[in-house]
Amino acid sequence: MFNNNNNNNSNNYLLQAALETQDFFELHKWDFTFIGGLAVMRWGELRTTIDVDSTLLTMFIDDEKYISTMLNHFQSRITDALQFAMNNRVLLLFASNGIGIDISLGGLPFEQQMIKRSSLYEFETDYVLRTCSAEDLIILKAFANRDKDWLDVKSILLRQKGKLDLRYIKENLASLLYELKESPEIVSKFDELSE
Repeated sequence: MFNNNNNNNSNNYLLQAALETQDFFELHKWDFTFIGGLAVMRWGELRTTIDVDSTLLTMFIDDEKYISTMLNHFQSRITDALQFAMNNRVLLLFASNGIGIDISLGGLPFEQQMIKRSSLYEFETDYVLRTCSAEDLIILKAFANRDKDWLDVKSILLRQKGKLDLRYIKENLASLLYELKESPEIVSKFDELSE
């Protein structure tokens, strides 16, 4: 169970937005998981995050239907959100309390596996949310390869020391990099951090 008195109000708003999103996905029987800052709060250091990130499994089928259904319920953060989401595979919305929601439209084998491996976690009473595993979060963060993501990777490695399947991380990270971007140095960087 997660508790951070300093940022209690902002975290409550975040958890409310996540629960609203989760309830909507579950109502439609859609497969999903939370990623990003919310998952980092579960597996790494408690930190402030300003939006809710999730992956929704659409499998590249009827993406427009998924997007339109969400746009009928949630307010868009940008004009022409449908076209932006179709082009970039990310839908940018607001929860009813004004918190930003980033919904990635997933369909890659890794994303299918990540959602299958996800699990529920009680952040606070009445806030039980589905997040990706620590290993899959590390893969996403390392793949993104930004300084702030590597800080998250370090915090997860430290907090989950001795509990992680490092071989799973390396194999899936290497595979994802091979498929989507030639950046073998990312695996080397992960190796250095995980030693």
